[in-house]
Amino acid sequence: MKDLFTKAAYLLIISIAFLGGINSPTALMLGFVFTLVFHNPFPVYSQKGFHLFLKISVVGLGFGMFINETLEIGKQGLELTMFSIFLTIGFGYILGRILKLDVKLSHLISSGTAICGGSAIAAIAPVIKAKSKTISVAIGIVFFLNAIALFIFPAVGHFFNLTQEQFGLWCAIAIHDTSSVVGAALGYGDKALRIATTVKLTRTLWIIPLSILSMFLFKTKGEKIKIPYFIILFIIAIFINSCHVLPEPATSFIVLMAKRLLVVTLFLVGSNISINDLKASGVKPVVFACILWLFISVFSLVYILN
Repeated sequence: MKDLFTKAAYLLIISIAFLGGINSPTALMLGFVFTLVFHNPFPVYSQKGFHLFLKISVVGLGFGMFINETLEIGKQGLELTMFSIFLTIGFGYILGRILKLDVKLSHLISSGTAICGGSAIAAIAPVIKAKSKTISVAIGIVFFLNAIALFIFPAVGHFFNLTQEQFGLWCAIAIHDTSSVVGAALGYGDKALRIATTVKLTRTLWIIPLSILSMFLFKTKGEKIKIPYFIILFIIAIFINSCHVLPEPATSFIVLMAKRLLVVTLFLVGSNISINDLKASGVKPVVFACILWLFISVFSLVYILN
């Protein structure tokens, strides 16, 4: 009976989120608290779901963007993207050595911080032949910091009076996972959302060169590199919208549904954050991830403000 109630409550929250009754920070917090108080009744489906829903949401947001604007945004964020990735990976390597952290764990956390959180970790892990426990710890820490970012970043943005352009760029550079980047920008404004989505997806493509670099660093061969193909669908959606193939009411509806599905995604992300994984990891990996995240957050904010 209790299990039936838990499943019903879980599905009810998803329904309310999709109908627009919950904002993105609340959805993520609800997911986290729900799993903490009860348990995640659909652990396998929710994990698969948030990866799938995130990709669908991002493609849907493409129907609200235009190619000229997208190219301009991508060009503006390219320099900072390159600087921040090289700095994060380099600083992560040095910091990992100082803290005497497991080299594969520090590389996975650095990769997640530098590019796109859980997606980067999932792509790099098989390349360096990381153990499942190492992967779980890295993803657990990154998800936890994503949850914090979703609440902190909008407050910091308003404190420094960041414009929508500045905030969107900062989110894309300094928040790990695409879901939390888009979730944080969602409440800041439509322009911030477009910029954050575009720059973050451009950043995601760096998974490919980082995977190749990781092969050389860890001397592994023959491992398949995961390419984020959904970015191609995102670009196609932008082209369709730019060519006005679909009427404006249709594209507006697609964008609205994409935003609501993103809120559902954040609830699923929250419900998959494991306190047990964080406890099992010990203090060092959490300290490492926090210092690295603080470093890239402050660096990128100062860069953008100046």
